[in-house]
Amino acid sequence: MYATDRDSYVVQGWKIFANDLLMRLDVPAGHVAVEVPIELFEHLTKDGLPSGAIKNFVAPIMLTTEQETCVVQGPEMRDLEALGQMRLPDYEDCLEVPRSEILNLLEEKSGPDHQR
Repeated sequence: MYATDRDSYVVQGWKIFANDLLMRLDVPAGHVAVEVPIELFEHLTKDGLPSGAIKNFVAPIMLTTEQETCVVQGPEMRDLEALGQMRLPDYEDCLEVPRSEILNLLEEKSGPDHQR
C-alpha cells in the first residue's frame, strides 16, 4: 500500500484467478480487484494514522476470505510514472483508492445502524 500525493492510496495485491471469488464480484470497466492480506492495512500507521485495524468491511473491500485476506476493488492505477517505479509482478495488479474511503474502513461507527 502506497500513499500518493493525490490524497489517495495505491493498493497492490494478487490478481484474482479463483472462479469462486470472480463469480461474487461485479467489477466495472476501468476497475480492478485484488486480494491482499488483511494485515496490510496495519501499514497505515506508517502514514501517521493511529491504527490500521479495519472496523468496517465496506467498499472498497468487497469481501473477505477464510484465509484472512480481503478483496479490494477500485479504479485501475494508470499513472505510468508511478507504475514504472513499482515492482509489479505479472500475478499482481494495483488500484487507486481515495484516502477518505480507506479512512472509512478504520473509523468506529456508532448510531442506530451500528453496534459498538
